[in-house]
Amino acid sequence: MKLSLWTYEGPPHVGAMRVATAMKGLHYVLHAPQGDTYADLLFTMIERRDHRPPVSYTTFQARDLGADTATLFKTTAQDAVARFAPQAIIVGASCTAELIQDDPGGLAATLGLNIPVIPLDLPSYQRKEGFGTDETFLQIVRHLAKPCARSEAITANLIGPTALGFRHRDDITEVTRLLADMGIGVNVVAPMGATPSDITRMGAAHFNVLMYPEHAESAARWMQQNLGQPYTKCVPIGVGATRDFLAEVAGITGLPVRADTSRLRLPWWTRSVDSTYLTGKRVFVFGDGTHVAAAVRIAREEMGFTVAGIGCYNREMARPIRALAQSLGLEAVISDDYLDVEEAIAALQPELILGTQMERHIGKRLGIPCAVISAPVHVQDFPARYAPQMGWEGANVIFDTWVHPLVMGLEDHLLHMFRDDFEFHDAAGASHHGGQHSERAPEPETLVQAMPAGNDSNVIWLAPAEKELKKIPFFVRGKARRNTESYAAERGIAAISVETLYEAKAHYARG
Repeated sequence: MKLSLWTYEGPPHVGAMRVATAMKGLHYVLHAPQGDTYADLLFTMIERRDHRPPVSYTTFQARDLGADTATLFKTTAQDAVARFAPQAIIVGASCTAELIQDDPGGLAATLGLNIPVIPLDLPSYQRKEGFGTDETFLQIVRHLAKPCARSEAITANLIGPTALGFRHRDDITEVTRLLADMGIGVNVVAPMGATPSDITRMGAAHFNVLMYPEHAESAARWMQQNLGQPYTKCVPIGVGATRDFLAEVAGITGLPVRADTSRLRLPWWTRSVDSTYLTGKRVFVFGDGTHVAAAVRIAREEMGFTVAGIGCYNREMARPIRALAQSLGLEAVISDDYLDVEEAIAALQPELILGTQMERHIGKRLGIPCAVISAPVHVQDFPARYAPQMGWEGANVIFDTWVHPLVMGLEDHLLHMFRDDFEFHDAAGASHHGGQHSERAPEPETLVQAMPAGNDSNVIWLAPAEKELKKIPFFVRGKARRNTESYAAERGIAAISVETLYEAKAHYARG
């Protein structure tokens, strides 16, 4: 483990908490010291939930370590069952409590509780949050799901959505609608919204829709083997993937594909004048493996972008993302260190970043537009409005989300380009106020450290040159910066001036 200002994934007990918080009638008894209780604030602060997660902490302190912490855990478990009356409980330890080896599962088994007790073995020092969600849901399914008669009509379970997920709430609605168009009902949605008793009847469905492999693939495989339920492999994010998903469902069920695409507004894009302006724009894609793979396909096939770089933070998805990158002639960035990701983005200087909340901050630092496509996310990515990523409406939302940063970036560029005009400069006030405005203090002539270049040059930019560079449209500014830094490095120029900028421009224009 290492300390970091930002982190893509928390420890695995946070993943377990995401599953418990998503469900109803399930309680999580967590053996953890005082201080590890910070995790439940994530849900009320970021996801804006109106209740605290269903978690009881033992919250032992340093002075308790010389006493009987095992008894403290048993008392906490008994009190939680008496107070909350859950249908089942999951028990485990946080990363700190794991060190004292009290065995919460074994302790809970001795209490004689009259409800299912599901122990979790989440190795905090080897695995992370994504593993925690997947393993927790697997154990809940293994302990509770039983073979049962299939429903008379064809139904499916929707598996994978959790608390703190990126647009999971709305994706459920959209996938339910896609299945309904084909005459397929939904048996159980889990973990989100499900109770332990709902899990017991998951075997009644004819197949499972695996919405998010990071959170439920292990459970999907277990149900395929033990309950005889096939599961879908295609995640319906994007127009092409949604069509493939419906074809896959048709292959599993034998039903014909029926798709109501009247809500889809994306196809006009390829016929619009605007599309030619954004065609070929270079994008960098980073996030969880599922959303990255979907975004790459949409970017290349549906938006006409050029994928300049890709990567993911969850190592469980490293193999398919590396294979995808190789097919594009790229090397994937597989890292959970945001500094590695920032370095890759700074070197590539794309016109658009498709990433997480972390890449949103990186984009602000580097002056590159960013659209969020994946968790981890912040409060602004839990909108009150309907904003799915899956299905036909999801394609519309993605179109808006990706195009707006580029279009608004052009507007910002035009405003910046004309800011020195006699009518529009900062010192000129609004015309309806007589054009009067307080004078702005002149900017000091300072040196500005250049962003890392692809050739690792160590040049610096003089302030006038940096200012002149910003007059270049943002969607080619990165290339202009890279070319200028390469030009300067090759000639041993340590400080880039306005003259160097235009000399480099002339040099590459001749090439």
